[in-house]
Amino acid sequence: MQKITKEVYLKWYEDMLFWRKFEDKLAAVYIQQKVRGFLHLYNGQEAVLAGALHAMDLTKDKMITAYRNHVQPIGMGVDPKRVMAELYGKATGTSQGLGGSMHIFSKEHRFYGGHGIVGGQIPLGAGIAFGDKYHGKDAVTICCFGDGAARQGSLHETFNLAMLWNLPVVFVCENNGYAMGTSVARTANHTDIWKLGLGYEMPSGPVDGMNPIKVAEAFDEAIQRARKGGGPSFLEVKTYRYRGHSMSDAQHYRTKDEVEEYKKIDPITQVKDIILEKGYATEADLKAIDKDVKKRVSECEKFADESPYPDKSVMYDAVYEQEDYPFIDHKIK
Repeated sequence: MQKITKEVYLKWYEDMLFWRKFEDKLAAVYIQQKVRGFLHLYNGQEAVLAGALHAMDLTKDKMITAYRNHVQPIGMGVDPKRVMAELYGKATGTSQGLGGSMHIFSKEHRFYGGHGIVGGQIPLGAGIAFGDKYHGKDAVTICCFGDGAARQGSLHETFNLAMLWNLPVVFVCENNGYAMGTSVARTANHTDIWKLGLGYEMPSGPVDGMNPIKVAEAFDEAIQRARKGGGPSFLEVKTYRYRGHSMSDAQHYRTKDEVEEYKKIDPITQVKDIILEKGYATEADLKAIDKDVKKRVSECEKFADESPYPDKSVMYDAVYEQEDYPFIDHKIK
């Protein structure tokens, strides 16, 4: 893993702040009904992505995740303007406006979604890793899912085959405590989700998901193991989301005091404190970064606002039709 230098801390601060402000803007335009459907925000979990990206090789490694997926592609290199346009349902979006909030995708930047089916990405992540191993590619797949998806049976099937075939994949449970609205303690008789991997003799362990340094170290170890042929790992990254499961979540399952307690260990604040303590930047320098971040977010909003909606015909281009399908008489009306 590259050393965590002054430049890394400053990049973390700018990136995490941009991701936070980008999604704050999404929350605002959602209320204005510029973004429709579901909207799942990542606020509070930014250290997971920041640390992971530092350990990854973005020229070849891949990532797949669930529907809380707006900032990951940005971190992987996708133009944030196109991400916001996709949420607006505009033609300039990453999937021409057809995917929306839960289905951001970029083959170019090796970001494979964005999946609305809970846990649906877990076997797919192993499949991507299988493809890389089959073709002899020196790449590792990061497969992320939430604590709710950890209860899906497909996780166990995938863990079994990933270990059997020694696949280059890192399974990551971003445990933000409540799944859709039910605490981890109420979904099983154990709260250490990482121990699920031990039944398959998979290297597994917990990670402080509010600290990008701890995340980067854990991801680096797992990624290097996979790249050297050591097979899968399972990391339970313990984090917290400040907003509800989605914008429609009334959050009756937790108190405001609990949220405020977690904000005391906000990953952005942690990195900012280190920057100031080590003299990597001044308050004035950070304010300049803040100003630039707000400007970039405004540019994304303007781009999405001014972009056209896709032509209706585009919908039909994404639907598969086989003219000579057997057993069907197309003459029947």
